[in-house]
Amino acid sequence: MPANAKVTGDVEYRAGDGPLILIPQGPIEVLLAPDSAVLSWGDAGNTQTTAIPLSEYQRYLGEGVIQPD
Repeated sequence: MPANAKVTGDVEYRAGDGPLILIPQGPIEVLLAPDSAVLSWGDAGNTQTTAIPLSEYQRYLGEGVIQPD
């Protein structure tokens, strides 16, 4: 998985109606859509993916907890 950003702080997502889950710090791949950002992380055998609203992704960028490469 080619990483194009890095998580350097607390970045959370919600799986369904469940609790907030922390994305581990380290390399991630980001794919932008018109209304969301799809984040992928992990290794080839254990890749995780989630979509977050674009406004939330932009907030994380502004806070510096997601840093583009």
